[in-house]
Amino acid sequence: MQGYIIAACSFVLALVFGKLAIPALRALHAGQSIREIGPNWHNSKAGTPTMGGLIFMLSTTLCTVAAGWKGMMNGEYTHLFVLAFALIFGLIGFLDDFMKVKYKRNLGLTALQKFVLQLAVAGAFVALLRYNGDVTCHVYVPFFNVSFELNWIVYTIFAMFVIVGCVNAVNLTDGIDGLASGVTLPVMVFFTVMAYSWGKGTLAMFPAALAGGLAAFLCYNFHPAKVFMGDTGSLFLGGAVCGLAFALDMPLILILVGFVYIVETVSVMMQVTYFKLTHGKRIFRMTPIHHHFELCGWSEVKIFVVFVSVTVLMCVLAWLGVRMR
Repeated sequence: MQGYIIAACSFVLALVFGKLAIPALRALHAGQSIREIGPNWHNSKAGTPTMGGLIFMLSTTLCTVAAGWKGMMNGEYTHLFVLAFALIFGLIGFLDDFMKVKYKRNLGLTALQKFVLQLAVAGAFVALLRYNGDVTCHVYVPFFNVSFELNWIVYTIFAMFVIVGCVNAVNLTDGIDGLASGVTLPVMVFFTVMAYSWGKGTLAMFPAALAGGLAAFLCYNFHPAKVFMGDTGSLFLGGAVCGLAFALDMPLILILVGFVYIVETVSVMMQVTYFKLTHGKRIFRMTPIHHHFELCGWSEVKIFVVFVSVTVLMCVLAWLGVRMR
């Protein structure tokens, strides 16, 4: 019941913040520049306010801290660790968005700058979870109910690259109206259920609050979008997804709940590799793969519905895979 209340409070707060933030972002001329290589009809979206991720980030932060205060007084801090982790990634995204808005082009921080920052944050987060006793070196395998042990150094390196890959996969998914927020919503519901099921009620406050915030944000971000989350929001979401997976000590579950993110990333990798090997040929019309479906005639709403539905099914499958843990 507490999870429902937190989600509802975050929903209401995000709705209010959205009403205030969107006009403010317009007044600041914080409009999105559209990638030149994207579908040409996306040019009509140029100037739509970006950095809207601040809307659900603020509601999630307030509700997580308020709801988790009692747990914090009892020495439970994991929810704050995950929140802080996601916020730091959101800050990296904010710097990227700010540079794009300031210089009026769709390029912010360099790829190397973002990679180094993200890798450092990931390493610090894993070390903190290890110190707090939230993660072990045992990697749980869903469905088989078994774990295999890794050397701590190997585990840390593994975790760092999984986190950076996951965060940027979520970022790639944010390419059409509502997609990243819609896909991440059921993932947050899944993590809320899992945290409660395993007696980590305080940790559950964070995904519950984020689920409510995302539901409200969709009121503004669903097609036709009134605001974009920007890298501010998408990197925050990426940090939230992988942060929760590691805080619950089940990183391999990302393969299931993050199925859409993975497909988006793999489509880009396949396209780039094939393009280089064949000197200009392509597998898809455009990547990430949601753009391929756009060019095949799918509407943004249809892509949203299909991708979110797939994520819901994969979350149910993930629940079946870990419920016996």
